Amino acid sequence: MAFSYPQNIEAAPPTGVIEIDLAALADNYRLMRAQAHGAEIAAAVKADAYGLGAGRVGKALWDAGCRRFFVATMDEGVALRRMLSQAEIAVLNGLMAGDEEAVRQSRLTPVLNDLEQVRRWNAACGRAGERGAAMIHVDTGMNRLGMTVADAGKLAASPPDNVRISVVMSHLACARQPQHPLNARQLQRFRQVRAQFPGAQASLANSAGLLLGEDYCFDLARVGIALYGGNPVEGWPNPMKAVVRLSARILQERQVDAGETVGYDATFTTTRPTRLAVIATGYADGWPTPASGRGKASVDGVIVPFAGRVSMDLIALDVTDVPTGKTKPGAMVDLIGPDWTLDQAADAAGLISYELLTGLSRRFESRYI
Repeated sequence: MAFSYPQNIEAAPPTGVIEIDLAALADNYRLMRAQAHGAEIAAAVKADAYGLGAGRVGKALWDAGCRRFFVATMDEGVALRRMLSQAEIAVLNGLMAGDEEAVRQSRLTPVLNDLEQVRRWNAACGRAGERGAAMIHVDTGMNRLGMTVADAGKLAASPPDNVRISVVMSHLACARQPQHPLNARQLQRFRQVRAQFPGAQASLANSAGLLLGEDYCFDLARVGIALYGGNPVEGWPNPMKAVVRLSARILQERQVDAGETVGYDATFTTTRPTRLAVIATGYADGWPTPASGRGKASVDGVIVPFAGRVSMDLIALDVTDVPTGKTKPGAMVDLIGPDWTLDQAADAAGLISYELLTGLSRRFESRYI
C-alpha cells in the first residue's frame, strides 16, 4: 500500500484527510480487465467517481487504458467531458426531455430507457443531419430503469433511422450473491434480447457480475465499486487493492472514571478508568448514527471502538488500550485504512461500501498519490 502521509500532522486539516491511491486504482482496473474473459472494461464514475473526484480518477483510468466511462446524469457527463476529450461517456439515467442538444454537443452517449427516449433521440439526430450513437437499457429482472423485453422487440423490428444502437445492456440485481437464482434468469432473458440486436455489443456485468464467470461478461463490463477497492462479492475474499485511506484528526484526549457516561442519551457507560479521544468527524461528514456502538477506528494499529453516540461533528473513541502518547490532539486515526478496511467500516456503520464512499463530506481534504 502506497499511503504516505504521516500519522501525526500538527497542521492537519480541521476534519481529516481522504487519501486516494491512484496507482492502486489503476491496478484494480487492470485486475478486472484480466478477469473479464476478453470483455472490455468500462469505468463507472458516477457520483463524482463514488465521491473520490471524477476528474482525477477518470484521468488515472484513462492513463491505465480505460476508454469508456459511465456517469449517471448529463451534468456529470458534461463535466467529465472537460477532463476527457476523447473518451466515450455514457449517461445511465437516460435522455431527459430538453437535454438532447446538450448531450449531442458534448458528444455524450445516451443510455435510452424507453421507446419515447428513442423517439426523441432519433428526432434530435435527424434535425442535426447525423446518425447518433446510443445504448439501450433493457430490464431483465431488476425492475428499475430500462425498457421492457417486449418494447426491445418492437425496437429491433423497427429500428430508428437516425440512431445507431451501439450497445444493448441490462443490469444484474443479485450479482453480489453468486448463487441467487435471479442471476441465471436474467442471463437467459438477456441472451434472448441480445440476439435481436446482432450488430450491437452486449453488456450485462457490473463488478460482481464480471466475477460470476465468462457467461456473464459478453463484450463490455461496467465496473464500479471494485475499482475503488470495495469487495465486489459478498462472502468472498476481496481481491482488490485498497484505494482509500480516511483519517480523522483528534481534537481532544480526556480521562474519565469507571461508571461515567459518554455522549448523547448516555448510551455508553465506562466499566474501567477510560481514556477517550474525540475526533473531528460525525454524521455531517458521512458517518451515520447507526455506527453508534458498532463503529471502530484504527489508532497506531490498534482497533478501538466508538464510545457512545455519533454526533453531528464528533465521535468519541475508547483508546484506553492504545499506548500513551499516540492519541494527543493533532494525531490522526484511521476510519478507513490498512487495519480497518472500507468494507469493515461500511458494515459497522450499517451501510454498503458504495453508500459510505458517496456520502463522505467535503470537509475532508482529498489528497492524491
